[in-house]
Amino acid sequence: MAKKTQKRLPRRREEFTYRGFKIEELQQMGVSELLPLMPSRARRKYERGLSQGHEKLLSEIRAGDEKIRTHLRDVVIMPEMVGKTIEVYNGKEFMKVEIQPEAIFHYIGEFALTRRRVSHGSAGIGATRSSKYVPLK
Repeated sequence: MAKKTQKRLPRRREEFTYRGFKIEELQQMGVSELLPLMPSRARRKYERGLSQGHEKLLSEIRAGDEKIRTHLRDVVIMPEMVGKTIEVYNGKEFMKVEIQPEAIFHYIGEFALTRRRVSHGSAGIGATRSSKYVPLK
């Protein structure tokens, strides 16, 4: 079988659009106008109402505070948040998340990973003979 070679597409240089709307247009819309554009999970969250913590965080973002820290990982990213930097707690430390236009209607927690990549070392003292085998390449 021949391997299928696939070219990587270059980064998009055009202006960002979400379902046909530019970012400036999305920022001018109210929540009621954004609801039909949202994915169902985010729409459900807004239709049920936001908690006091979510409202407080959104008001801090709207006020333009420089340093915003939060433990709330389940906040839906709205168009008005684009360009802001928010520090999100990942269970150990606060990670800086710069909000890009492509992140609209995702959750903030998706961009502050809670687990790190594991790289296992060689077998230690007390390991069995079979587990001590380490390939040369």
